[in-house]
Amino acid sequence: MQVKEEVVKVPLSVDERWDLIEKISKQTVEFGARKHTLKDAIAELTVKPLTGIPVAIAVIYGFWAFFCEFAGTLFTDGFMVRLFDEHWLPWLQSVFPGKETWLYFIFVGDPAADNCFEAFGMLTSGLFVIFGVVLWAVLAFYLIFAILEDVGYLPRLAVLVDTVLHKIGLHGYAIVPTFLSLGCNVPGVTATRPLETRKQRFMMMTLLAIFVPCGAQIGIMQDLVPEMMGWIFLTLAIGYLGFGFVLNKIVPGKSPEIIMDVPPYQMPTLKNIMSKLWIRTSGFLLVAVPFVLLGCLIVGLMYLTGAMDWLAAVFGPLLTVWFGVPSETVAPLIAGFLRKDLAVGMLGGLMEQGIMTTFQVFTSVILLCIYFPCLATFALMIKEENWKEILGSLASLVAMVFVYGGLIHLVGIMLGVA
Repeated sequence: MQVKEEVVKVPLSVDERWDLIEKISKQTVEFGARKHTLKDAIAELTVKPLTGIPVAIAVIYGFWAFFCEFAGTLFTDGFMVRLFDEHWLPWLQSVFPGKETWLYFIFVGDPAADNCFEAFGMLTSGLFVIFGVVLWAVLAFYLIFAILEDVGYLPRLAVLVDTVLHKIGLHGYAIVPTFLSLGCNVPGVTATRPLETRKQRFMMMTLLAIFVPCGAQIGIMQDLVPEMMGWIFLTLAIGYLGFGFVLNKIVPGKSPEIIMDVPPYQMPTLKNIMSKLWIRTSGFLLVAVPFVLLGCLIVGLMYLTGAMDWLAAVFGPLLTVWFGVPSETVAPLIAGFLRKDLAVGMLGGLMEQGIMTTFQVFTSVILLCIYFPCLATFALMIKEENWKEILGSLASLVAMVFVYGGLIHLVGIMLGVA
């Protein structure tokens, strides 16, 4: 008679994993003389703080310069604005029947509008936001991201920022979902899965949902208030680190180290870059196009039925007194639940009409970033988190909106610009 022994697998602790790694490395790694190459020297320079920080600043500056010139100056301002405002909008206004009907208002928008930002119809503002601004911003972002990823710089950036992120209970890998979220929050949330503990995943998803704007939103902001982009990112970065520090103190759980491969530098391959660019951009458009058009439809219907005026009257006192923005900001906040790039585009229309000052637009942009994630991101968070974590994320969102939004208004009052 044979007796089968049952083997019980017990997961290793973090310390036991490191001990096992050390034992395996002693048995497999051979030490000897190795020729130090130029590639090795560059790799070391990019992870040491003294030289790595200036390199990181240079990379980010180059990233941003390309983003602005490619997406903003070359395509959006140089071509798409003229195409939509001087050709598409006048043609659509001339051929679409029934200027006094609700169908015209929904699809074309304001008959008196002379640009797509102010028209706010599904076929005017909706298409302009997607194909006039957002597409080129997303292309620019994902192109540079794919190159940095293929070269091997991102893991070294993770090593470089590891010490800082440890102060808020995360580690260097958190820079990867953060960077991905600058393209779109949906893949950014997905990229939190390699984090080892639920505490780290919860913190990362919450910080991404609140403080990291997507590439589409950044593209609209760059077109709307280019002179304030530095202040917007500084405000969001302070909130990211400050609120992360608070979350680390109040959220129970551990924040262990993570083992991450740091590959050698290599030349990027065109096939890899084009493949990543196509997959990420097409995936983004599949999510963005229907939600932007749906947002235009819902907001248009709310204006026609008077629901928007009612909401503005209800929330107007809160918006004007606590946040220092006009009651008309209700409409962008509602649209922001579907697509935040669409919402920022609506702020541009209010600014064009003289309803909002530059500082009010700045405040409203920050509010749109922190008040709620877009619907696609929120749906993924529901899938990734349990109900307690979802409630915790929502509570964090509400707290941040009132605290951070109120502080920004207070700073504006002190500076005399609010």
